[in-house]
Amino acid sequence: MAAGIRRGLRSVNVTGDIASTSRGACAMLADTPYDVIVLDVILPDADGFTTCRQLRSAGEWTPIIMLTPRGGIDHRIRGLHAGADYYLSKPFAFSDLLTRLRILARRDSAERPAMIKVGSLRLDPTAARVWRGEQEIRLSAREFGMLEAFMRSPGQVLGHHQLLDAAWNLGHDYRSNVIEVYVRYLREKIDRPFGVRSLETVRGLGYRLRRDGGK
Repeated sequence: MAAGIRRGLRSVNVTGDIASTSRGACAMLADTPYDVIVLDVILPDADGFTTCRQLRSAGEWTPIIMLTPRGGIDHRIRGLHAGADYYLSKPFAFSDLLTRLRILARRDSAERPAMIKVGSLRLDPTAARVWRGEQEIRLSAREFGMLEAFMRSPGQVLGHHQLLDAAWNLGHDYRSNVIEVYVRYLREKIDRPFGVRSLETVRGLGYRLRRDGGK
């Protein structure tokens, strides 16, 4: 599969190296800067989740796409916990992988903050945990992905495509109102119980999180 991906990348003038083990990948990354890492969960010496955590702990912030066996949403949650930026379930279309590679290659590799804070909202990207004040809020993986996108861009309007990109696989068969539905879910969890309004609708454009977090 790795050889097939590399052939596909070469066909569009993108170069790539292959490491067949976790140890080999870590050694290559220590010597060479890369734009994006494609990391399979199944490796002979350490699984991809463990490898991802090790890279992030070592200060390696290159964007990571994880390739997982077909399964449930738990893979996305584990990937978020480990520090991955995106995941694809096998089998996948090469066009999906290429699109994601191009998007992530434009992202810088700066270290991400251990905790994102907007007003009284706090989000831990690595542990996939969220709090309003001192009260922890339990979110689904997709709710978490959307909220993280909002909290990384407070005060900015995010459109449907940006929010889909944050919380769904490319090519996901989504309903036209799925973003509206999940924004409502978020409001029911991060706003209504606390008597605040942080998520605003910008008619015709999308949604934004208030810069004060709804204090």
